[in-house]
Amino acid sequence: MTKERPELKGLINERTTKIEHFQNTVIRPLIKMQNDLLIAMLQQNFIKRKVDFSIFSQEKKKEKIKSTLEKDLQFKNKVIGIIIGHFSMDEYLIYQQNENEYNRRIKQIVIKRYQNSISIS
Repeated sequence: MTKERPELKGLINERTTKIEHFQNTVIRPLIKMQNDLLIAMLQQNFIKRKVDFSIFSQEKKKEKIKSTLEKDLQFKNKVIGIIIGHFSMDEYLIYQQNENEYNRRIKQIVIKRYQNSISIS
């Protein structure tokens, strides 16, 4: 199956910084493109860790998602790797210039995406 990066409109304007521009033209589309895989990875992570996600309240689910991406370094690094693996060489060179900031943004966007897809069981 071939995947194409979606084009997200309306995220760039004249006040957009270079970091925001890269985030909105590269990172966000890749996260959207990989959404199903990212959801499956989270579900598998909960199964592997024997977490019964279905018994949590909506608020507890959001907290568990956030803590998983913040505290489970192996899982967080896999998620970041899924996104970085789709960079072109030019994109990777830009990413390297501010790696920590881009990793933080990837993590935050994925947390929000997971929390908005709370139907995960």
